[in-house]
Amino acid sequence: MDENNNLLTPQSIIELSTSYRNSRILLTAIEFNLFTKLNGKLKTSKEIADLLLTDQNATDRFLNALCALGFLRKVKDKFYNTNESSQYLVKGKPNYLGTLEHNVFLWKSWNTLTDAVKEGKSVIIRNKENKDWTEAFIAAMHSRAKKQAGIIPYLIDLSNTGTVLDVGGGSGIFSMGLVKAKEGLIATVFDLPDVIPLTEKYIKNEGLENRIKTIAGNYLVDDFPGKFDLIFLSAIIHSNSPEDNLSLIKKCTESLNRNGQLVIKDFIMNENRIEPENGALFALNMLVNTMAGDTYTEKEVTGWMIESGLSKITRKNTSFGSSLIIGYNSESNIS
Repeated sequence: MDENNNLLTPQSIIELSTSYRNSRILLTAIEFNLFTKLNGKLKTSKEIADLLLTDQNATDRFLNALCALGFLRKVKDKFYNTNESSQYLVKGKPNYLGTLEHNVFLWKSWNTLTDAVKEGKSVIIRNKENKDWTEAFIAAMHSRAKKQAGIIPYLIDLSNTGTVLDVGGGSGIFSMGLVKAKEGLIATVFDLPDVIPLTEKYIKNEGLENRIKTIAGNYLVDDFPGKFDLIFLSAIIHSNSPEDNLSLIKKCTESLNRNGQLVIKDFIMNENRIEPENGALFALNMLVNTMAGDTYTEKEVTGWMIESGLSKITRKNTSFGSSLIIGYNSESNIS
């Protein structure tokens, strides 16, 4: 049995080892932007091959496989989107799963896992100026966090919070949730220069330009713009080494107002580092995609907070697999 008491059988092991086929078929369709191009249309495999600039025979096999998986339907010799594909896989639709575009990039990095395990770090050479990667990453994080952003603010005591710094805030999705949860609250998203223009587009789409500000910078090297009542780190610490996390948390503490709070949202691992399961798998995602990232235990995170001078540290679990670790900059910590 595995750690979740699921019985491993020869059949289940074989099915696991071949599950890449289904995901690869879907991700290839995403790479071709197929579902968006087929939106509201019925086309033959030849017409689709001409549209995608692909081989007709190979395209026909590909489309048939998508039908077998339930993503397309076929009437005589014409293909069209299923209702589910139209709802979730067409760009511009309200429920579009933008995270899949990022998963295309993750496929390529996970293919280097064997070498990363040998070397102990990512072996990928990535151009950080890659606009497509950045846009796909931010879209994925925005899509994944939509539901969470409507719930997380209500797990945090905002009664004495007027200003928030959202470090590495990406699209600003959690800032949006926070300002909607409390009238008058002002948030600032702090992220890299190539991310901030994307952030501003998301903020504008929500009509929150007057409630959410943006500042470009690198949280590891640049100073934060003033002091805040709350500093929010969502999905940040798993990208960094323990040393960088300690340095970052110290910087956050110095940028908190008296009795301000630092909220860290991330996978928080049990001491055995096996649970939660998604966190154990995500540790490998950090191995193949970052130079020093990992998932960390509650003891490690609270240790960094205590060393940085934070107190009254608490943990709140969420229904999303991640947890909140909250620490306060009490009066006794202010020099």
